[in-house]
Amino acid sequence: MADKPMNKSQLLNYLAEKSGHSRKDVAALMDLMVQTAYSEAKRVGEFTLPGLGKFLKKNRAARKGRNPATGAEIQIPAKTVVKFRVAKAAKDAVLS
Repeated sequence: MADKPMNKSQLLNYLAEKSGHSRKDVAALMDLMVQTAYSEAKRVGEFTLPGLGKFLKKNRAARKGRNPATGAEIQIPAKTVVKFRVAKAAKDAVLS
């Protein structure tokens, strides 16, 4: 495998260096963006990060499943889940 992925601290340092802003300002902006994404996805049901993708709040219907240990059929209740759909531009940039 190649290099390890960036952690949050490395990302903040990189963005601060490239933008010319302080690390503290970059961290505040990143935290604000994340909190906005969470609140908008909760309120509206979706939040788009242009060029990256879209957070979606989806309702998953109840369904039948199977207990792998016993093989008994069980009822899995309905629930709400969060999904992230990657933008086409991001797919093209990463996979090309």
